[in-house]
Amino acid sequence: MPNIPIIQAADTGWNDLPSHICVGNGPRLTQMATTYRTSQVAELLGVSSDTVRRWCDDGRLPSSGTGRQRTIAGEDLAAHLREQGPAFGAATDRVTSARNRFTGIVTRVERDGLVAVVEICAPPHRVVSMMTREAADELELAPGDLASAVIKATNVVVELP
Repeated sequence: MPNIPIIQAADTGWNDLPSHICVGNGPRLTQMATTYRTSQVAELLGVSSDTVRRWCDDGRLPSSGTGRQRTIAGEDLAAHLREQGPAFGAATDRVTSARNRFTGIVTRVERDGLVAVVEICAPPHRVVSMMTREAADELELAPGDLASAVIKATNVVVELP
């Protein structure tokens, strides 16, 4: 077995990974209970740290500590997100088995030969899809268009709402 360093979740910095994630051959974490700082929650949800602090102060998001030392338990954050309404999705008559749909604004379309690269900004996500140039041309995709990235398994399908 390779010698992989064991670190405590509290030792990981946000710029590395959230404390519950272990990728590839990286460090193994001995603590699975996840807590987040208000700045981490803000970044994950695409809001300001002040907004997260207000949610905590209003009792909408349970937290421990005060000020910059405030933390939010991962379970409490998950419960808060479950209570929210569904993410924005453009109205559509389509019925599909794909459940991972990110609707946002097309920020980049690069066409070259047989392929096209399409980037969609669906805060807090940025989705990049490679498709045939023909598909991008048929959709007439251009920066500024509203589009949905529909993810099924390892494929990303871009469709117009």
